[in-house]
Amino acid sequence: MLTEIRIDGLGVISTATAQFHEGLTVLTGETGAGKTMVVTSLHLLSGARADAGRVRLGAERAVVEGRFTVDEVNTTAQKQVQEVLESAAAEPDDDGSIIAIRTVGSDGRSRAHLGGRGVPASVLADFTAPLLTVHGQNDQLRLQRPDQQLSALDQFAADAVGSLLRKYQVQRRSWLDARNELLERTARSRELALEADRLKYSLSEIDAIAPEPGEDERIVDEVRRLSDLDSLREAAAVAHDALAGPADSPEEGSGALELLGAARARIESAHDPALTALGPRLGEAIAVVVDLTTELSGYLSDLPSDPGALDSLLTRQAELKSLTRKYAPDIDGVIAWAEEARARLGSLDVSEEALAALATEVDIAADRVREAARKLTAARTKSAGKLAAAVSAELGGLAMGKAKLEVVVRPVPASPQDSAPLTVDGQELHAGSTGVDEVEFRLSAHSGAQSLPLSKSASGGELSRVMLALEVVLASSDHGATMVFDEVDAGVGGRAAVEIGRRLARLARTHQVIVVTHLPQVAAFADTHLVVDKSDDGKGKVNSGVRALTKDERVIELARMLAGLDDTETGRAHAEELLATARAERALA
Repeated sequence: MLTEIRIDGLGVISTATAQFHEGLTVLTGETGAGKTMVVTSLHLLSGARADAGRVRLGAERAVVEGRFTVDEVNTTAQKQVQEVLESAAAEPDDDGSIIAIRTVGSDGRSRAHLGGRGVPASVLADFTAPLLTVHGQNDQLRLQRPDQQLSALDQFAADAVGSLLRKYQVQRRSWLDARNELLERTARSRELALEADRLKYSLSEIDAIAPEPGEDERIVDEVRRLSDLDSLREAAAVAHDALAGPADSPEEGSGALELLGAARARIESAHDPALTALGPRLGEAIAVVVDLTTELSGYLSDLPSDPGALDSLLTRQAELKSLTRKYAPDIDGVIAWAEEARARLGSLDVSEEALAALATEVDIAADRVREAARKLTAARTKSAGKLAAAVSAELGGLAMGKAKLEVVVRPVPASPQDSAPLTVDGQELHAGSTGVDEVEFRLSAHSGAQSLPLSKSASGGELSRVMLALEVVLASSDHGATMVFDEVDAGVGGRAAVEIGRRLARLARTHQVIVVTHLPQVAAFADTHLVVDKSDDGKGKVNSGVRALTKDERVIELARMLAGLDDTETGRAHAEELLATARAERALA
């Protein structure tokens, strides 16, 4: 919920701070005092578009700071808020509350901060979405739109409709993907066939050469080695002969190994301990020379003896280069290209058999979407009657006892330009992302009146009450969110105003409700009463502030709202009577 808000430099408000509590809070004040700026500030915290015209004259910027807490009971909101905070690297305050800030410069530039981090305004919208809902007169107008009416029905029937809608959306996506692939293959069959032929030719060329990973680099090293074969053989042979002696030499002691052996024999035959002590070291030298001689022999035996080996390697190198010139800088890249080409070739089958198989797949997918759409429509139709009955009952308590709301669910015909029409029960329908249905709210304002769409049948006051009745019904399964109503009682008076106050008080049992109102009958139901005061500094500059009223101050404010009777005993008595009536009504609600 919203616990505190601070406003600087917004409209007529220079600086104002307000604290909010659970239950019903009303915000009242003279016309032009700045009540609208409080609602505007909440819109800004909700990520709404910034308007430089709202910045106070002479101020560089307007700043709105809100402090929010999350109800532990509302686990869905907790999860959504936590995801937003983690994605933005934002941190809660020491007491667990989260601070959101929106700044609007006089030049129109806007900045947003959440939990100490700079974020886009859209992140504020994601953060406040599960916590704060602001209803103004524009929201009443949006209620007349079919998409908003469909959304309201789906919210009311979330348990029955939610899983069916998700299943429909999954099936629709699979159907559209298969359908688009079939259309693409059919329309581009000649082009795709040419592409398939090119891929087949390239893959046959690569398969014929059959390159191995890293083979090009290994051949470069081997070619370099074979190019120096004679000099390498001569160097190794001379070194071997120097150590072991020439194999065809008749002379003894011509190799280092024989000379070292002779030296060790002479030393070991001496009787001087100092001399014989050198024998082991000569033994070590002989062991090293033996190892070197063996390795040189192995190196010589491993050298290619086939004079055509170099030519074979050069031929293979030329084959590999023919591939790297066409497909990739190196052989590993050629192999990767071939793997991608095989996958692409598998999706380019434009034979009649392949197209027929894909068409069958599209038909099967369409059947699944059709069935999902039927079930979704049936669930919505069943829930529509329940929603209509519930809202009509609420309207009865809002001094519209004879009014009746109808919720009509009907199919949406496909237009001639529809890219993906779906045939359902013999009708060509538009398969949109939310189903094949559209919803229309129709209102019969009194007994015997014709049922007409809201946009044609409801006055401003009636539309306000329909929206409030709908919010009360929709709120039954949603706890903890903050709901803000800006003059929801516009065009209403008398007993209807009392009923609106009672309904708002009932809604405040499960929600934090903040209401901007001109009606004393509504304000009397509040748990907390805030007033927006306007003052003049004597120099023509107006400033407004927000303050909470005491019990006595509340009586005075209600008396003022009762036709300006705040300075009369009669007005105050009337206000006290209104408060007592509201307390009694709340007890019965």
